[in-house]
Amino acid sequence: MNNADWANKDFYKVLGVAKDADPAAIKKAYRKLARENHPDGHPGDKAAEDRFKAVAEAYDVVGDADKRKQYDEMRSMFAGAGGRGAGFPTGFGGGGQGGTAGGFDLSDLFGDVFNRGGGGGGFGRQQAPRPARGADLETDATVSFTDALEGSTISLRLSSDAPCPTCSGTGGKPGTRPHICGTCDGAGVVVSSVGGGFSMNETCPECHGRQLVYDEPCPTCHGSGRGLSSRTISARIPAGVKDGQRIRLKGKGASGENGGPPGDLFVTVRVGAHPLFGRKGDNLTLAVPVSFDEAALGAEIKVPTLGGPPVTLRIQPGTPTGRVMRVRGRGATRKDGSRGDLLVTVEVAVPDKLDEATRAAVEAYRDARKGHDPRARLFQAGA
Repeated sequence: MNNADWANKDFYKVLGVAKDADPAAIKKAYRKLARENHPDGHPGDKAAEDRFKAVAEAYDVVGDADKRKQYDEMRSMFAGAGGRGAGFPTGFGGGGQGGTAGGFDLSDLFGDVFNRGGGGGGFGRQQAPRPARGADLETDATVSFTDALEGSTISLRLSSDAPCPTCSGTGGKPGTRPHICGTCDGAGVVVSSVGGGFSMNETCPECHGRQLVYDEPCPTCHGSGRGLSSRTISARIPAGVKDGQRIRLKGKGASGENGGPPGDLFVTVRVGAHPLFGRKGDNLTLAVPVSFDEAALGAEIKVPTLGGPPVTLRIQPGTPTGRVMRVRGRGATRKDGSRGDLLVTVEVAVPDKLDEATRAAVEAYRDARKGHDPRARLFQAGA
């Protein structure tokens, strides 16, 4: 919109006041019209919304003493030029200084009418609360060892801050009508001094930024407009998740405000233990006992796998306890869909009791290997 269009606006007519009306009369007219046309009182009414914006725009100018003086001067000069854009004084749209006239800059007067938050008399400056993204939520979930490897869908019960279900976040008793906040004049913010000649905008303590107040607060939230929301959601735990891993579920957090998107849900997964298998990165671990003769002479043994059939392992003659054997592709699922390995640790089992025949055989073995000391090298290394 060019400067001549601004000059053609009669803000006094919009507010329904005379050009020489005093500030009190202007403010009274503005508050009455703003209350009558506020979008909260006319949901879905585009005409009322447009009237509300026009009233706010007018009051932003003539409700401010300095801006009103500049506006009156500009209007006077424009009228003297015959009300034509081509005959506008230099700087009003017909060339010249490109934005200044009568010693003031029009951009200072109109450039920020709808772009600033806060300031005195600025009801229209907080036109509508901006959409706000919902808060992120955090929770823990415990899954079994098998479900962690294969993936599973679990149910989570969540509680989060949300608009009060009774008043839908307005803070007022249902059935009652709001009125413009008298503390901030409907701006939603107030200006406070921080010293040194500086000031800052703060959320209005009376209406909490909602611009309107109710004489009767909501009986559920006591005027705060907030409450607790409980819900149950289904969450997919991916295959191969590790103990303590944090999973992000996009859009599963708290609901947004004023049409804003929901937040995210972060789930810390706790994985239960398995009676046989352990885990080391993407590999599974399994300790397998073998008898002395199997380890000494060699053997073929069967070992279990998780979620699959048993596999056969060949124990080489002379296999010591603690040796690790690898079974390819029988471990945890990786992100790319491949699988880790199963690491089998051989443990030579020593019987806690021997029958007569077994004892005789062991004693015969001991006699046969007399003179061989398996610990001799320990003393030789230190010599």
